[in-house]
Amino acid sequence: MSQLIVTEKTADNILVVTINRPEAANALSKATLHTLNETIDMIYADDSIRAVIITGTGEKAFSAGADLKERRDMNEKEVVDAVTYIGDTINRIGQINVPVIAALNGVAFGGGLELALACDIRIASQHVKVGLTETSLAIIPGAGGTQRLTRLIGLGQAKRLIYTATPVTAQEALQLGLVEQVTESCAKEAAIKMAQKIAANGPIAVKQAKLAITNGMETDLQTALQIERLSYLQTIPTKDRLEGLQAFKEKRKPNYEGK
Repeated sequence: MSQLIVTEKTADNILVVTINRPEAANALSKATLHTLNETIDMIYADDSIRAVIITGTGEKAFSAGADLKERRDMNEKEVVDAVTYIGDTINRIGQINVPVIAALNGVAFGGGLELALACDIRIASQHVKVGLTETSLAIIPGAGGTQRLTRLIGLGQAKRLIYTATPVTAQEALQLGLVEQVTESCAKEAAIKMAQKIAANGPIAVKQAKLAITNGMETDLQTALQIERLSYLQTIPTKDRLEGLQAFKEKRKPNYEGK
């Protein structure tokens, strides 16, 4: 049996996480989610990781979402438990303290798109289609889709996509702000280039920037500004800040250590 989740850590301290079920459109089975949670545990425990990329095997699917074949034999309680497990796993991805990039190599429907929505940045290959298609199956997005999509692209557009269960192309997703970049090349390659730029910056600063942005978006402006100030203060006593100033003075690239 092949690995359901494949991980690769680069020399730049970037972790590439690949959902590896191409025969099932990289659907999120219980076993896949279990392995993904083990990977998340590893990410939480590894302070050297500076960015994470999540993608899928092949060019057909990033993830088709829930494994509907697995779900056919479930009773109502088991279905609720399965959806909760997907949602909890996706929430954990959203809580990773370094930037997470979704490299959309193929279609992302239902839970697959909900997974991408929990990431910080989404990069799509130009052939990709994405959508929250649950209402066509007489259910609704149940792993954060109704909330994250609305926050990302606005109330009206989120309602349009969810009510009609209509997938959109990568270009339309870009116009809507659902993805941040569309590439003619491999989405994974484009994501690695972006992650390398992120990894070259001060690790503590990047983590604090993510914290300030994420937490600030959930509150009023004045509270958010205080969150930003507190996050800024965390960067002041660091060796990296001094290294950045010294590197600027010496006109060289800084060597940040996350200290």
